[in-house]
Amino acid sequence: MSRIGVKPIELSNDVSVSMEGNTITVKGPKGELSRDLHPEIKVNLGEEQITFERPSDHKEHRSLHGTTRSIVNNMVDGVKNGFEKSLELVGVGYRASKSGNKLVLNVGYSHPVEITPEEGIELDVPSNTKVVVKGIDKERVGATASNIRSVRTPEPYKGKGIRYENEYVRQKVGKTGK
Repeated sequence: MSRIGVKPIELSNDVSVSMEGNTITVKGPKGELSRDLHPEIKVNLGEEQITFERPSDHKEHRSLHGTTRSIVNNMVDGVKNGFEKSLELVGVGYRASKSGNKLVLNVGYSHPVEITPEEGIELDVPSNTKVVVKGIDKERVGATASNIRSVRTPEPYKGKGIRYENEYVRQKVGKTGK
């Protein structure tokens, strides 16, 4: 059995879940999320918890069992608490600012890089070297943070670039002169 798939998801009073066909909709205090699930995984909606069942022990069903449970758990957690990822800008002159709802990054290029967040994603700049991505959909928060990081990934010689908070960048030894 899947260790993750057999765990029930506990629901609180402020979160409501409904199923229509293969589409699950989760509503909570922070918003509403909807997603299509695989039709072969059975979702049992109870008053206080959600459980998942798989039809057989085929490899595909085993992998979908835990994945489906994790997806729905992230939806429930997102509409209840929300998700956030923090990024740090490391480098001389590297800074971030906010212009309207756009994020403006000055990271060593000849031009500033502007990033417009998609709907449901909020970008905060608490200091000029820190960016916080917030939202209720864990997948979209992670993808947006990854897109911001890909503007200037950390390089291995000086460690300059945009990195996740508490990310360790392994430093290489540079050339030695004679």
